[in-house]
Amino acid sequence: MKAVVVREHGGPEVLRFEERPEPTPRAGEVLLRVKAVGLNHLDLWVRKGVPGHTFPLPIVPGCDFCGLVEQVGADVVGVKAGDRVLVAPGFSCGRCRACSEGQDNLCAHYGIFGETKDGGCAELAVVSAANVIALPAGLDFAQAAAFPLAFMTAWHMLLARCGLRAGDDVLVHAAGSGVGSAAVQIAKLFGARVIATAGNARKLELARQLGADHVIDYEKQDFAAEVRTLTAKRGVDIVFEHVGEKTFPGSLRSLARGGRLVTCGATTGGKAELNLHALFFKNLSVLGSTMGSRGELHQIVGLVSRGLLKPVIDRTLPLSEVREAHEALEHREQFGKIVLVP
Repeated sequence: MKAVVVREHGGPEVLRFEERPEPTPRAGEVLLRVKAVGLNHLDLWVRKGVPGHTFPLPIVPGCDFCGLVEQVGADVVGVKAGDRVLVAPGFSCGRCRACSEGQDNLCAHYGIFGETKDGGCAELAVVSAANVIALPAGLDFAQAAAFPLAFMTAWHMLLARCGLRAGDDVLVHAAGSGVGSAAVQIAKLFGARVIATAGNARKLELARQLGADHVIDYEKQDFAAEVRTLTAKRGVDIVFEHVGEKTFPGSLRSLARGGRLVTCGATTGGKAELNLHALFFKNLSVLGSTMGSRGELHQIVGLVSRGLLKPVIDRTLPLSEVREAHEALEHREQFGKIVLVP
């Protein structure tokens, strides 16, 4: 089969499109004919490398993927050849206390396809049967590959970590990203007022179309000052962070008393200063968040199937053009997701 393989870290040129042996499902696994793969910023980190973190190279990237079940291994129930399914991007042991409590993303053995083991940037992929979710009727493969990781991450950040409530003011950074566009929709669905930032007029308008009440061009405006103006100096209840060093100081200044800042990433760098006086005087909370549970993803799939949440696709490209897709994502050219089709 054809697959994208990362054998060493570097620029887009290290992405190889090569032949690999076809995988075979073991007991409890299914073999999937991949139909679409959504690109995430995680794919850039896997390709470029992260200081202090070891990836199991060579690896097939891609954590958001879907397709047709070709074969099922022994002991698989509820899934059969020919089923249209999407793949939950995270996997866990399924036996520990965290998994038993429905918090599988806190499992000590938690991993992500395309980061911890081979992912979906290939014609065929093997996954645990526990990770496949039936594709709702009316949802095509490109759409199915465009929302799992981003939406479950944003959902967990806003609801599980921040306790999002109707009437909250929420600042969403980089609304043109996959996770940012998901956060705008989820916050609006639960009755929040959303202030979204983006880097150009096109992305700001698209953020408005997703439901943002106010938009800020962070390249031209001081977003923290704009937030104070829009909230009559009160600040927002929640800041949805994933940008890092560039925005973190302003994000803290944007919080109201008792506000919560939640972060799942640091694309501009992972070091930031924290003013402890502001933290305790204003009763602020700074929260980390990674991924979400499979149970949360099942909820999201239901909402997507009813049209209450919508995958946002910027463009669809052949899997053979994976280098071009990486370059577009790295240069922040997209709004929403770039989807690759084998």
